[in-house]
Amino acid sequence: MAAELVRGQNHPLPQSRLEVRVSAGRPVVAGATLGDAQGKVSGSEWVAHPGAPALPGLEVSRQAAAEHRLAFDLDALSPGVQRVSVLLALPTGIGGPVRFGAVAAPWIAVTGLDGQEIAHYTITGLDSESAVIALELYHRQGAWKVRAVGQGYAGGLADLFLDQGLPEARRLADGINEAVARGLARSVAPPPPRLPEGDRTRQTPAPAAP
Repeated sequence: MAAELVRGQNHPLPQSRLEVRVSAGRPVVAGATLGDAQGKVSGSEWVAHPGAPALPGLEVSRQAAAEHRLAFDLDALSPGVQRVSVLLALPTGIGGPVRFGAVAAPWIAVTGLDGQEIAHYTITGLDSESAVIALELYHRQGAWKVRAVGQGYAGGLADLFLDQGLPEARRLADGINEAVARGLARSVAPPPPRLPEGDRTRQTPAPAAP
């Protein structure tokens, strides 16, 4: 039976190849950072996000979506990685909600590749935050575990990355938001141009070919 986690609770991971599934009810950005035992991330090359979705041992979604499936192979992570933080963020600049307190609480689950749930967590208690570390996969005493985190940031991805020690936090956050905005623009076809009423009434069908 899957473990239902609350904030701060951890649970052992019985296997190294996993999926993290996200259900948010509206489009969110999903990503992951790779850190040392203290959670420090040494550079932007250790962040998986829509603009750079694949790193050794993990792959995240390429655009904002209401549902995500992130793939992990913990045995294939780069040497020195002791903590993987799974993050969610609301897209900026597209006219949607700017804080998690205005949307339904996101739900996140760790599963095996067969879809069997290992643990799940509903991220409650958010208000003004627009980015959140949902959970961590961390290595301790030779074993991997998952911890429900739910740490939100009112300053968005920039504050989240800064808290993890990234000196280029603002630039990285801006680049992710731009990549997400481009992806959303490509995924929605523009409507056909509207014609003035007079032009519409004057239009006649093209003659059929003889």
